[in-house]
Amino acid sequence: MSKKQKTYTAEFKVEAIKLIEANQGNVSETARQLGISMQTLSNWNNKAKTGTLAGTKQYSPDLNALLEENKKLKQQLKTAEMEREFLKKKIQFLKIQNETKPENPEIGKRFS
Repeated sequence: MSKKQKTYTAEFKVEAIKLIEANQGNVSETARQLGISMQTLSNWNNKAKTGTLAGTKQYSPDLNALLEENKKLKQQLKTAEMEREFLKKKIQFLKIQNETKPENPEIGKRFS
């Protein structure tokens, strides 16, 4: 049986962060008061501190856009690196295959 994942509004998250501050930074106590997991609240708190939680005073939509672009660029770089490695190996294979292939004198005569 699967658990139904709860979704929280941005306003609720912001209020939860404010409540952490009111509790002198005590995340576990705040989580208990709100009836949510400490890990969830801790994740929201970390996002608020880094400016990636919508509705908080540190939130920056530009930062979120840059983080998304950075993520996509890292994926593209990884793909390009994998392709480059594949092509390097293919070139090595073709060189070895070409070196071990016996020369056929008949091929040269056809083009002369």
